Amino acid sequence: MTTLISTTDTVTRDALAVLQPGFTGTTAPEWLLRRVGEGLSSVGLFGRNIETPEQLAALTAQLRAERDDVLVAIDEEGGDVTRLEVRQGSSFPGNLALGAVDDTGLTRAVAHELGRRLAECGVNLNWAPSADVNSNPGNPVIGVRSFGADPQLVARHTAAYVEGLQAAGVAACTKHFPGHGDTAVDSHHALPRIDVDLQTLHARELVPFRAAIAAGSKSVMSAHILLPALDPHRPATLSPQILTGLLREELGYEGLIVTDAVEMQAIASTYGIERGSVLAVAAGADALCVGGGLDDDSTVLRLRDALVAAVRAGELPEERLADAAARVRALASWTREARGAVREPGAAAQEGTAPGTAQSEGVASDVGLVAARRAVRVTGTAEPLTGPAYVAAFTPVANIAVGDETPWGLAAELTRLVPGTGTDTYDSESQAPAEAALRAAGERRIVAVVRDAHRHAWMTEALDALIAARPDTVVVEMGVPQAEPRGALHIATHGAARVCGQAAAEIIAAR
Repeated sequence: MTTLISTTDTVTRDALAVLQPGFTGTTAPEWLLRRVGEGLSSVGLFGRNIETPEQLAALTAQLRAERDDVLVAIDEEGGDVTRLEVRQGSSFPGNLALGAVDDTGLTRAVAHELGRRLAECGVNLNWAPSADVNSNPGNPVIGVRSFGADPQLVARHTAAYVEGLQAAGVAACTKHFPGHGDTAVDSHHALPRIDVDLQTLHARELVPFRAAIAAGSKSVMSAHILLPALDPHRPATLSPQILTGLLREELGYEGLIVTDAVEMQAIASTYGIERGSVLAVAAGADALCVGGGLDDDSTVLRLRDALVAAVRAGELPEERLADAAARVRALASWTREARGAVREPGAAAQEGTAPGTAQSEGVASDVGLVAARRAVRVTGTAEPLTGPAYVAAFTPVANIAVGDETPWGLAAELTRLVPGTGTDTYDSESQAPAEAALRAAGERRIVAVVRDAHRHAWMTEALDALIAARPDTVVVEMGVPQAEPRGALHIATHGAARVCGQAAAEIIAAR
């Protein structure tokens, strides 16, 4: 079928234009450059594509040598979800920490500094921020990626984030419409269902998206969730009632609609990626994220050909595909103009910044650490360390959005401040983790590090046993601080970014 499709006709170029594929490697493969030349308008980057800022800038320059206005997208939320610093941990706290501080000026400054770093590397579309209201504390995939559980708080910080990011010349992509916060299922693995009425939806989930639209968010990402109150049959990504009826017509959104990754099981296991992609564009989506695990030319050709075949069969109106492609190209034009207006990639970091950004407010480029320190909440008191500590890290399975490559915790930071500090990691498969930690610690003060302890019974049991045996244990919660504070000293960081670990280590070491 592939050999029968022209690579130059308008429908084929439009089909390529709506794809946002990923790839493997730290340089652009030949097949990707060829597709960019044939009309592919977007490329998605992940941690596997990034080694250093200099390498990333060279990669984006390589892509732009083929097409100057190509959209280079990335999933860089800061906090737990980082691609720029996937092997080091982020220099920025995530949304929950920013929501805990509740200073929209700080959120705007953090987003601007993050956007500035992306722009310097040639990235011009960020699949962020998450505007989900984390109303379900047991949510396995959003959690600290949300600004919080209060719709109004989430709304004002979503707007500030959009403004800060786009002031740096990087298009925001507010997600996951119409709201992924009330789910108990991760859509990477299955299709979540949210049984709320329309009144609740408008009063809770849609409030931050209205704010994002008012702030001028250049794109919005759909969620793979089933909302029977709006569409009892198809998930939001594939629903005309949700993408066109609600987002376009009722909320008046005119920017780019991007799907969450079509290879996620909520779509792939039910519809297949080809059929799912056709249905998404027909429903009103303009761009298809295809990046997480499908990253070769055959996938791009399969989706391109499925879209072309659907047009030719009358299943997908040609004008709908053309409209989607036009919106992609319009955003690409905006980013090219914004890039020139702000600075070219690679420009000196100390050039002037826009009003309201970190440097213009007298905050240095370590604004992420400033924010992380402000987000820490401490309960209880404890004697200062008199020597090295022992860090017991109780580690849950990371969700796919976060990934398991990125380090988290505070052991490295505490060891830097207090040489001789030791550490071990324990998970749900560990045998008697509390007893093992007590043996390993010896006489050293125990620092127990957890992540969403309220969601993991084994973690709670281990903490109970540790504190019963050693009441002077320090507990550091680096997820959603839903459980009651425990330990002689309880530190809630509201996220597991590297700077969150540094902020907690400074308190423990009394530095």
